[in-house]
Amino acid sequence: MADPLFPALLGEQWHALAPPVRRMHGNAPRVRAIGQADVAGATHLPARLLRRVLGLPAPGLAQPMEVCIERHPGHEIWIRRFAHRRMRSRLSRAPQGDRLHERLGPVTLHFELRRAGDAIDWQFCGGSLLGLPLPRAWFGSVFSQSGAHQGRYCFHIDTRLPLLGRLVAYRGWLEPTDG
Repeated sequence: MADPLFPALLGEQWHALAPPVRRMHGNAPRVRAIGQADVAGATHLPARLLRRVLGLPAPGLAQPMEVCIERHPGHEIWIRRFAHRRMRSRLSRAPQGDRLHERLGPVTLHFELRRAGDAIDWQFCGGSLLGLPLPRAWFGSVFSQSGAHQGRYCFHIDTRLPLLGRLVAYRGWLEPTDG
């Protein structure tokens, strides 16, 4: 089996991450975690439709959340269940280089992973639609960070698109379970 995805991409920086981050992004073949997330996003029709196409969560406070991660040679499948929506993505290493690709439906996002203290800062680098590269400016701003707080895995994601505004933002915490 290939090296685990996140440790391979982060190299020596991996060891400085908080234990909850290493547990979620490590080498266990399967991880299940439960927690809670606050989700925000624009309420106009185009934003709601795009969220639905991409499988992104609907806005709502204190939503129960479950994440299941399945690790396979060369990729990971992440299934996030928010209160009212299921979000599936496939994470893999770029064919050349040290970038992470996350595919959400027809869109693939490209990230460089960096350590920020004991957290992972996902630096957005661009993306594609159905495999065709799109101009970076079309993706607006994407903020993504995963870290730890009070012994829990924590995350903060905020995506804003030109003309649409905030597509989705969610932040919260997860605790791995044994089941």
